[in-house]
Amino acid sequence: MGEGLKGKVAIVTGASRGIGKSLALTAASLGINLTIAARNEGPLKEAAAEISNKHKVDVLALPCDVTQLVDLENLANKTKEKFSRVDILINCAGVSSQYPFQNQPIEDLEKLAHTNYLGYVRLIRLVINDMIKQKSGAIINIVSGSTLVDPVPRNFIVYSSLKVGLRAFSKGLFWELRDHGIKVTSILPGVTDTDLTGKLENVTSDTSRLMSTKAIEDAVKFALTVPANVCPLEISVINQQTPWVAPIIPFKQQHPDK
Repeated sequence: MGEGLKGKVAIVTGASRGIGKSLALTAASLGINLTIAARNEGPLKEAAAEISNKHKVDVLALPCDVTQLVDLENLANKTKEKFSRVDILINCAGVSSQYPFQNQPIEDLEKLAHTNYLGYVRLIRLVINDMIKQKSGAIINIVSGSTLVDPVPRNFIVYSSLKVGLRAFSKGLFWELRDHGIKVTSILPGVTDTDLTGKLENVTSDTSRLMSTKAIEDAVKFALTVPANVCPLEISVINQQTPWVAPIIPFKQQHPDK
């Protein structure tokens, strides 16, 4: 996968803003054509126009709620209809909910599970057989730096436990698919300066300690450009000074809807 990326096709979820948009731009900078997906159609179309104009690649924007199987099926099918193939999948869609467990809204549990774990697994299942037929492919899952902490951080235990599961799934998937020429890479980022953290109060006493998306972009670029016989199984990109062992985000926050 590291050679000849120009003209390849990637799906990027959560691509209307934040890390997802940054990674879509990174893929486009390598000459990769894109299907980008997110729930909010307006910002998604704006992102598609920006990416296409900047990097002169073909970009298909598809509104998609990754918690809905029918949306994921539409995403996979429309991508194959337009481009005839899927070479790369970058799973980046995510939601967050931080509470002491006894206070966590019950409805948040299903949203977290369907977005941060099942949405990833389902979409992989929908594209993986095409990659097997092609005898090549790359799957990149955005996991979480919080999975490096044992026990997982306070007030993040549902979110982080699902990410632990995703991390384990990704490792197992690599061993199942390695003989088919398919790479599976997990990116484990620390707290990143995005729209989500920007709308949270008192994320840290010093916002300069938040990572920019650039470090994650570089990690994904590395994963996509290593030699064909190399697979970065996991890449941890962690804040040098912001620990997970202390609460970073207060118990209750007004999270953005999208």
